[in-house]
Amino acid sequence: MPELPEVETTKAGITPHLVGKSIQKTIIRNKKLRWNIPDSLPQSVYSKEILAVSRRAKYIFVEYFHGAMMIHLGMSGSLRITSEDEEFKKHDHVIFLLDSNISMRFHDPRRFGSVLWLDKDLDGKLQSHPLLDNLGPEPLSENFTPAYLHNRSAGKKKTIKSLIMSNDIVVGVGNIYANEALFLSNIHPNKPAGSLTKPKATLLANNIKIVLEKAIQQGGTTLKDFVNGNGEPGYFAQELNVYDRENQPCNTCQHLIKKTITNQRATYFCPFCQK
Repeated sequence: MPELPEVETTKAGITPHLVGKSIQKTIIRNKKLRWNIPDSLPQSVYSKEILAVSRRAKYIFVEYFHGAMMIHLGMSGSLRITSEDEEFKKHDHVIFLLDSNISMRFHDPRRFGSVLWLDKDLDGKLQSHPLLDNLGPEPLSENFTPAYLHNRSAGKKKTIKSLIMSNDIVVGVGNIYANEALFLSNIHPNKPAGSLTKPKATLLANNIKIVLEKAIQQGGTTLKDFVNGNGEPGYFAQELNVYDRENQPCNTCQHLIKKTITNQRATYFCPFCQK
């Protein structure tokens, strides 16, 4: 599933091709994604200048004066820039033809992604949406601090891994990067969040930032489906310490990496390094 680094990489890849341009035609080959694509979308974006491309959590916003497309890549989605005449792929569900003789294509084999529209209010702010309500701070922002993480973990019975993957605590720390940050912090993923000490909260908050920043620099992680805006894979998979490495030796102590299932998600850890 595309996580924050993959979404940030996609945003950075498509931005130079979109800002200052306009969509001249929208081809919807399949409107039935996680939510139906609005019938009004083609008219909302037609021939209007794209002002910016931004990100909040795992949502990409293609911004206009009057509103924005809100795009989520779901479990297997990607946005890629192609020539107008490139042959459609089977799961290219939405194609945006731009005035620069290129196209942006939303590709999603599992169809768990979404392409929605948000209007702006009279003050020029995007209207609220249930998907954006109650989101925690961005992990790479100044608002995500060790003190904040320690305060939000206090008294919690859920596991530390579940805590840092909760969007109301911090956005975008998906399964891959939660596993990796916990390994670097020598924290067992299944410990109760309430047991997180101030020193460990400092270590974990800092390592979350380090792991995400490094993954962004590497273009994200490609295990199966992800490609960036130029159709290229991400290379952070080469840097993984524990994720998807069950029964392989730990890079630190050589003990075998273990795998468990937590909240229906695969959890990888070193039983010797992580206590």
